[in-house]
Amino acid sequence: MRIEGYAFNIQAKRLEETLGGYLLSGQSVQIGHPFGRSFYFKHGWQSWSEAAWVSLKESPKPILPPERRPQCDDPAYALAPVHGGSGLGGLEGYDGRMLFLGALRPGARVEADRQSLRGSSPHEISWFLAYGPPQAVLGRYAELLANTLGVRPARPAPRVWCSWYGYYNEISEARLLHTIAGLQGLPFEVFQIDDGWQQNIGDWEPNHRFPSGLQTLALRAQSQGLTPGLWLAPFIARPSSRLFQEHPDWFLRDEEGNLVSAGINWGGFYALDVTLPAVQNWLQSLIRTVRGWGFRYLKLDFLYATALPGQRHSGAAREEAYREALRLIREAAGEEVYLLACGAPILASLGLVDGLRIGPDVAPYWDNEDRRLFLHDPTGPAAYNALRTSLHRLWLRPLVHTDPDVAYFRTRYNLLSPEQRGMLQDLALVAGFKATSDPPEWLDGEEREQLKAWLEADPPIEPLGPYRFRIGSRQVDFSLWL
Repeated sequence: MRIEGYAFNIQAKRLEETLGGYLLSGQSVQIGHPFGRSFYFKHGWQSWSEAAWVSLKESPKPILPPERRPQCDDPAYALAPVHGGSGLGGLEGYDGRMLFLGALRPGARVEADRQSLRGSSPHEISWFLAYGPPQAVLGRYAELLANTLGVRPARPAPRVWCSWYGYYNEISEARLLHTIAGLQGLPFEVFQIDDGWQQNIGDWEPNHRFPSGLQTLALRAQSQGLTPGLWLAPFIARPSSRLFQEHPDWFLRDEEGNLVSAGINWGGFYALDVTLPAVQNWLQSLIRTVRGWGFRYLKLDFLYATALPGQRHSGAAREEAYREALRLIREAAGEEVYLLACGAPILASLGLVDGLRIGPDVAPYWDNEDRRLFLHDPTGPAAYNALRTSLHRLWLRPLVHTDPDVAYFRTRYNLLSPEQRGMLQDLALVAGFKATSDPPEWLDGEEREQLKAWLEADPPIEPLGPYRFRIGSRQVDFSLWL
């Protein structure tokens, strides 16, 4: 058939016209195209996975070393010979337009080569097909996803101070009490404790550096008008944890009965089988416990782990199992608790979380060049990696708060230039999510005033192109950094 004057060979079980494109149905669909070795819009599986335009003239290169793959992108397709992505994809057509295919249910795969754009799913599902300007096509796709997966009630994203990029895991009760006091006068809304408070990954009780428990910090933050926030990785555990040692049968295994490695941080960790009733009860009890400590903002990390390939108790598809686990967490947390998903399968998180990390971790340096170029891994901590992937996920803004990770204002322990720091600050304004980890004692007077002004600012944002925006009276072109 012809779309916008161009011929496409469409293979699907059903096709019907809809606003801005067409709805297809089928377990697999295929669209023959005339664009040859064009550029492909790749959408990585989870928060840190690459989202970018890539050339079909070059074959995809697997991430190295192999043990890193589970926490970089979907390992089920790590050795795929063609370019592909999770849930959606597109091809650069003529006159700046894109041939787009997007699934309306989580768990699908979209791949492309010089002849066709193909979608596949474990189930028969609906797909959205369109050919047009990328921003318009992605905007219409977001509307359809809102109808099928839902959106959370609208409220502005909170302004967050997070402990990670200042102190990393070297946190303590005394240090964080000092930080809360230092934040007086800065218009933050959330004080979030990150990794380093727990006894072990999987054992979510305060360690010896928090002798009063976490309630003391939560109460102190509240007394200063801040919402207490806490980091958790509820779907994973280290083999040294009590959780793993007492319940080894709770964890995801492959077809041969071997434990599924979920990543290499902390010396390695495993993923819970969240379809087990005992695990579901444990998850809800954990969330109720931390809520009882006073926390109303939860940063949930390494969530992809429970959607890795493996044998599940219920036999549910990977992302269906993940989505049900998120629903149970939302139920236990309550509607008023803010859930920020990180390292999270993108489409499967929609409608259940308030905020979603949309790129890799930033860092106080520009590029992780060795890892990006020589290990073919664009997911490592770096300002460049965070910028590149986050820009290609801003289309999600109507569906969820889009978190591009923190911005920096400090010059202490920071290799970013003033221009690079400004770029990250502008990215946060465009994404609509402001967060930083700068310890207040590390800021000089001018830096503190810049941070305060940025937190208070609410300039109008106008898209002028894929990478160009008008922020207030300024025009910002992020393509200069790409």
